[in-house]
Amino acid sequence: MVTGTEDPEWYARGGWLAAQSIRFALERNAISVEGLTSILDFGCGAGRVIRHWAKLSALVHGTDYNPELIRCAQHLRFAEFRVNGLQPPLGYPSNSFDLVYALSVFTHLDEAGQFAWINELRRVVKPGGYLLITTHGMCPFYLKHLNQAEQEQLRAGNLVIRAIGPVGGNAYSAYHPVNYVRSVLAKGFAVVTCLEGGAFGNPYQDLYLLQKLRGKADGPVG
Repeated sequence: MVTGTEDPEWYARGGWLAAQSIRFALERNAISVEGLTSILDFGCGAGRVIRHWAKLSALVHGTDYNPELIRCAQHLRFAEFRVNGLQPPLGYPSNSFDLVYALSVFTHLDEAGQFAWINELRRVVKPGGYLLITTHGMCPFYLKHLNQAEQEQLRAGNLVIRAIGPVGGNAYSAYHPVNYVRSVLAKGFAVVTCLEGGAFGNPYQDLYLLQKLRGKADGPVG
């Protein structure tokens, strides 16, 4: 349900790699995860990534729309977990977190859902804080899943949606060109880092570290 495979070794290694990719993106911008005071794993699943923050002094939170996965994650006693809906809002006050990360979440939402959630995550990030997301980009691994017309749409800078199954399900897939993320999805944020193929625990996905703009009176995305 979380990794697309029943291999427990990849579950463990993939979670560790994902945590390392978060560390790497922060550290290349002179940010230490140990210096953060509050972290939210949005779409935390059963806790494959959040388990690697057990030694941090930060308040660590995880949320997911699947209550079965949250029941598993709650065995990680150092963190606080909640179930969220498929639509916002989250049950956290505005400006709550230094860092929110959403690994392979926007990859399974329709465009309206992406706009709704990017706005909600921006709400709960502190001014000057960070949102880290991963997306299906334009590497050959993902292009091979698209037909010629879809590939042309992606290369033209447009979001491509393969609407198979319910929104939020593993088969429902969204593909994001870099320019779309920068100019459309990341509105209200500064794109601090873009690492194409840089999501180590979600292989071949692109990784973006976004910083919430301070005092910018812009409207919601979408």
